[in-house]
Amino acid sequence: MGVMTTMARPARLAWFASGLAALACGHAAAAGSTPGVAYVSNQNGDVDVIDLATLAPSGTVSAYGKEPRGIGVTADGKLLVVANREGGRIAVIDRASGQLLRHVAVGTNPEFVRVRGHLAFVTCEPSASAGPPGASATATASAPAPASAASGGAAKDDDEAKEPAHIAVVDLDSGRLVRSIVGGLETEGIEFSPDGRRLLVTNEADDNVSVHDIATGRLLHKIDLKAWGTRPRGIKLAPDRKHYVVTLEFSNAFVVIDASYRVVRSVKTGEAPYGVAFDRAGKRLFVAAARSKTLQVFDATTFAPLKEVTTGARCWHFSFTPDDRTILVACGRSNEIIAIDAQSLELVKRIPDSQLPWGIVTYPKAPGSVDQVE
Repeated sequence: MGVMTTMARPARLAWFASGLAALACGHAAAAGSTPGVAYVSNQNGDVDVIDLATLAPSGTVSAYGKEPRGIGVTADGKLLVVANREGGRIAVIDRASGQLLRHVAVGTNPEFVRVRGHLAFVTCEPSASAGPPGASATATASAPAPASAASGGAAKDDDEAKEPAHIAVVDLDSGRLVRSIVGGLETEGIEFSPDGRRLLVTNEADDNVSVHDIATGRLLHKIDLKAWGTRPRGIKLAPDRKHYVVTLEFSNAFVVIDASYRVVRSVKTGEAPYGVAFDRAGKRLFVAAARSKTLQVFDATTFAPLKEVTTGARCWHFSFTPDDRTILVACGRSNEIIAIDAQSLELVKRIPDSQLPWGIVTYPKAPGSVDQVE
């Protein structure tokens, strides 16, 4: 099963052709001839394709599983990677054709994906609440904090299980699980050190960031964040490669961590910040404040607030387009992808998506809360 549809045959064939054209145009985009494409993982569906020349849906790629969340693409554009919660595996997909190449078992409750080279790093969270993505999902571990937690009080899941999460490292060419790196409780966000040798992950229920040697999986350092807040989720290395920013979902803040893994600053945000990314030039920092329904913009040097852009409900992840002109925000509970002009920071378009959008990446790669330019 490749590209999915329920249309009548003539329309289906035309739609299929247009979908493949949109998929293939990403290859041409690498040469600068087209703006490329975006891929949106939908927890209640598959993977939507958005033509970035028109900012319109152009097809759907099967997720080859249920409840897809984490999503990534290789820098050469050959492979699309989707983490499907049900079954505990990732789907490795030929990006040009939309055909499944292989499934790789990674572990219970896979969520976040980062692709670097032809390796995929996938967080698996056995201790996280992982109910179906229907209305009750707002009560799961990945939902925004209740008011009492968001105000700064300690908030933990009720899960009795305390099994630590792990980060599955997968060779995408062979489909081999290279290693499993033990994280903390409910590991989510993933980032790399500037030299690419270390892995930094946010551990939501431990209120820390752990640093691991990628080659061996060995734990090197833990950055305790309890003094600054709770529920670290998003993490991003600044383009100057000198510091990291980590969002604290339950404390309405982000912290700045230097190259020596010391917290050097805390900055207040809107309610329930999660996704975080710098623009390509490293001049502005963007934070998705989910419960405030805004995309916040900060000066990347002083961290002074610059602007807030109204978004929608449960907007966790976002991506720039490859030409840096537009920011696309995936808003799961308002069932839409919101397009924002990256310079004026004004709304450009609302793209309907009724399948509970979760993550969004582009090809060619662009800065965003899920992906990063290699």
